[in-house]
Amino acid sequence: MASTWLLVEQNGPWGAKALGESHLDAAVGRALETAAAGTGVRVALIRRPGRHADCLPTPRHEVIVAHTVPGRGWVRRAAVADPAELLGLDFAALGAGDRTGFGAEHVGGPVALVCTNGRRDRCCALLGRPLAAELAAAGHSEVWEVTHLGGHRFSPTMLVLPYGYAYGRLTPETAKEVLAATAAGHVVPEWSRGCSGWERPGQAAEHAVRLATGETAADVLTLAQRPDGEGRWLVGVLHRDGRSWEVDVIETVSEPARPESCGKAAGTPSRMAALSVRGL
Repeated sequence: MASTWLLVEQNGPWGAKALGESHLDAAVGRALETAAAGTGVRVALIRRPGRHADCLPTPRHEVIVAHTVPGRGWVRRAAVADPAELLGLDFAALGAGDRTGFGAEHVGGPVALVCTNGRRDRCCALLGRPLAAELAAAGHSEVWEVTHLGGHRFSPTMLVLPYGYAYGRLTPETAKEVLAATAAGHVVPEWSRGCSGWERPGQAAEHAVRLATGETAADVLTLAQRPDGEGRWLVGVLHRDGRSWEVDVIETVSEPARPESCGKAAGTPSRMAALSVRGL
């Protein structure tokens, strides 16, 4: 879960732990990670698709801050000469959805963030970089490569702002479909892995409601979840029009066994499953 994303442009190569293994000053990267811990803010590095030589300078760093809780989302952006300036931000306020006066409101269409960090998982480079390059060449949206989104086994993966939905196992055609839908204020449930503003049980519940009802409007569902025993949750899903549902979600494992990422042995990672969707 990431209620808010702090995305910092940094050219050049990225290591597996990119905040401390890139041309970004390692001390600044560690300090940003520490400042974000426990606040709901996730810090990631971004760069434009294309070649990334070691010597490529970043004279000014584009910074995008996005709050992705449905119904309360926003995207703001600015450019800084030194990412250390970002340590002055109120991370707790950003995580709670307070703009804190940072930058200017994003103007324009969707922002596509494609995971491409091959040092983290080579599938992201092998599958993600060609996807990012093709989307950028198509010119339909603003496209960035990003250091980490999670869910390597779903590569290529993409997070799309302003709504914060993550998508996986994309092709250039389905990615373009997602970006067109986002521009129109919709999600594409077939490829969606959920909104980053919700915790995993809530993502599963929202997805189940979308599949059951055919609802694709991006910003019309809100959630309230409560534990219902170990590994089980009851999630209330409320539509803007007054309809509501209760979804029974359990934590289980993915079967059959499969590699969790490129080069790794087969495993059975945990997954959230919606057992039932009940209209209220």
